[in-house]
Amino acid sequence: MNYRRIVIAAFAATVVYYVYGFLVEGLLIRKDFSPYSAVYRSADTVMGYMPLGFACTLIATFVIAIINAKGYEGGPGAAEGFRFGVLVGIFVLCTFVGANYVTLNIGRKLALELAASTLVQWTTVCVVIGAIYKPALAAH
Repeated sequence: MNYRRIVIAAFAATVVYYVYGFLVEGLLIRKDFSPYSAVYRSADTVMGYMPLGFACTLIATFVIAIINAKGYEGGPGAAEGFRFGVLVGIFVLCTFVGANYVTLNIGRKLALELAASTLVQWTTVCVVIGAIYKPALAAH
């Protein structure tokens, strides 16, 4: 494995994760969170937790980059990332968004928006990882 590229990919993926999240959940569907203000923290309160959020996301993208490297099949990086990202996206939307819809008092519309957003977000993150990651050259 090319650990240098894994680290670079994880940092880039974290940036992409937050930019995408801000554009979609922070701007595009923000209004759809409003009816559930009792369920979610206020924007000001969230800001106090952002260092933890950044750290957790960086760890997650690092782990995903390692899993991507382990499963790399030799194809074009972005295509490998896309294939892997769709699987990661489905996993996250089923375990996270699905569980939240079951346990939080949120509506179907918001849950479906979050499911679509999650699938696209993690697919995009993995495309970035795949595009950046290059296997280490084998030593002879």
